[in-house]
Amino acid sequence: MNSRFSPAPDAAPSALPGASRIAALQMVSGPRVADNLAEAGRLIALAAAQGADLVALPEYFCMMGMKDTDKVDVREVEGAGPIQQFLSDAAKQHGVWIVGGSAPLVSDDPKRVRNTCLVYDASGKQVARYDKIHLFGFQMGDEQYQESRTIEPGNSPVAVDTPFGRIGLSICYDLRFPELYRAMKEIDIIFVPSAFTETTGRAHWETLLRARGIENLAYVVAPAQGGCHENGRETHGDTMIIDPWGAVLNRLPRGAGVVIADVNLSHLQGLRRSLPALSHRIMY
Repeated sequence: MNSRFSPAPDAAPSALPGASRIAALQMVSGPRVADNLAEAGRLIALAAAQGADLVALPEYFCMMGMKDTDKVDVREVEGAGPIQQFLSDAAKQHGVWIVGGSAPLVSDDPKRVRNTCLVYDASGKQVARYDKIHLFGFQMGDEQYQESRTIEPGNSPVAVDTPFGRIGLSICYDLRFPELYRAMKEIDIIFVPSAFTETTGRAHWETLLRARGIENLAYVVAPAQGGCHENGRETHGDTMIIDPWGAVLNRLPRGAGVVIADVNLSHLQGLRRSLPALSHRIMY
């Protein structure tokens, strides 16, 4: 189910015994933080109404600026600022955990930010922080990006134990580096909030997501930016949730909406017993 194509049903518990209901939001964010927070709030409410226990937002949910340096102007100190307050308040209001896509936080360089994913529990408390490690660089014809100009990279993988399993945090371009996820030690759910370009997304997005799920025997939750933005950029979208066998459980190709699926750790553990590939790894 997704909110773009059907009305949100009444709140309901997860459909499967031992399962949690996870929602991945797709957005087409613009340059005004207040407008983006309002849209994110609307989508979080829709997800909560569909019984979501955890809601994940895309990369740059709070701003896709007219120029790369715009995010530096709205950066926040950890623990303070309207973006972080919004995430905390939304988690508490709806009684859900939130994986906060990414928000710009201060860095050691005043001309750059940390591109940061923050996790909040259902009481609104921040319980994890991950700073994007791998910075996107791309040039093909007239299309080019160089995130290192405005982003200071993080340096530490982050995984956190939650009521829904052990979750591993990553952001967008991190998806291309499988060693990051293996460093997290048998995570149950991989989160990949993203703003993949249409060019790279069309070519690689689904293949990479399914590969990360299969090789780690883990669920993959990939909330994305999906459409044409005011700054002229086009993002690929195709928000999806993938099971540990590589099957796409639900997806939204384009536009704003909610993608929901049940994550069942009993199913995951059964697959790991049937195919114990994680225990067969050899450290070279």
